Amino acid sequence: MKSNLLPFRDRVAAGRLLAKALEEYRGRNVLVLALPRGGVPVAAEVAEALGAELDLMIVRKLGVPGHSELAMGAIASGGIRVLNPHVISSLTIKDVAIEGVANREQRELERREHAYRGARSRPVIEGRCVILVDDGIATGATMRAAIEALRRQSPAKIVVAVPVAPPDTVNRLRREADEVICLESPELFMAIGQFYVEFSQLSDEAVREQLAKAWGMTAGPSRPRGRVDSNA
Repeated sequence: MKSNLLPFRDRVAAGRLLAKALEEYRGRNVLVLALPRGGVPVAAEVAEALGAELDLMIVRKLGVPGHSELAMGAIASGGIRVLNPHVISSLTIKDVAIEGVANREQRELERREHAYRGARSRPVIEGRCVILVDDGIATGATMRAAIEALRRQSPAKIVVAVPVAPPDTVNRLRREADEVICLESPELFMAIGQFYVEFSQLSDEAVREQLAKAWGMTAGPSRPRGRVDSNA
């Protein structure tokens, strides 16, 4: 059956549609966490519509050497690592190769933390309902890393919210998150970008500008705003 929503015009349009599906969370004390870069404009629309706080969950995919688009795992802030044993075993990927990719992605994760957040403290997670938002999910490795990172901080509830993801990934995430909201789950799934009319790459500067607007700042994130650091 042909979808009424696909393709999405762009990430902003997808975010507005996703916000409608999350209407029950409007006005509640929820925290919307974007997976940058692509998840930031989607999450910004969700946070604005729900009257919720917007922040970041920085996660990096561990791509298979020579086939970087295929995820063998992911890492998240706080030393979280999630591996995909099926991919690793089927391709006979050695530990030294995994460590090499993980070390490289760890450096990029730290760079993004500094570039996007600056000196701004990470948000308090404990006891809060957290909505994790991205522009789409393929294998789910990065989102699984984000969920595990949050679990270690005792949130009241974890909601995964995305415009599009394949059915098997959605089912897998439903076993790990408390709730999964996915607008479209097409069977034929090659890449997230195939479900958007406009799916341009986002720059660090575009992310900083989006966050500065949400955080009510005149420049990129550069100072704490009365929050306590956590181990996300």
